Amino acid sequence: MTETRTDQAARDKVWELIRDVEVATLVTVDTDGHLRGRPMRAAKLQEFDGTLWFFTGDHTPKTEEIRHDERVLLAYSDPSAQNYVSVSGTAQVVRDVAKQKALWSEPMRTWFPGGPEDPRAALLKVVVEGAEYWDSPSSTLLHAYGYVKARLTGEPPKAGENDKVSFKRPA
Repeated sequence: MTETRTDQAARDKVWELIRDVEVATLVTVDTDGHLRGRPMRAAKLQEFDGTLWFFTGDHTPKTEEIRHDERVLLAYSDPSAQNYVSVSGTAQVVRDVAKQKALWSEPMRTWFPGGPEDPRAALLKVVVEGAEYWDSPSSTLLHAYGYVKARLTGEPPKAGENDKVSFKRPA
């Protein structure tokens, strides 16, 4: 069983794995208790302080779900590098034009033609509580070696790194 790490190096590893992934799947809990997922474009951040940001419409099914139950999961995937990260935390809907201007990127104009001041635009602020990552070897040669090893020995190869990471600060 994977133990949960609390060190800064583990938190930095999570950031290293997700910072360049442009789209994450955001999972919320609807009012019937069902899980609902949808793709969300991550706001580009220079540094990671344990908070992630996403643009959203202010009054949408996802924001209503978050207002009802703030628990969320974000799933990040980079199949070309064989990196996968799940992030759990709490979300809140924030309407802050100054922050929206600071996080704005031009592709967001597709959804918010009025720019960062669009009256329909808001931010989702996700405070990260924990994460788990899988950082696997990605070269074709390593995969071929793993396949041959599994066929010959009946044992799978070492899959790479897998760690659980807590972002909660001690009281």
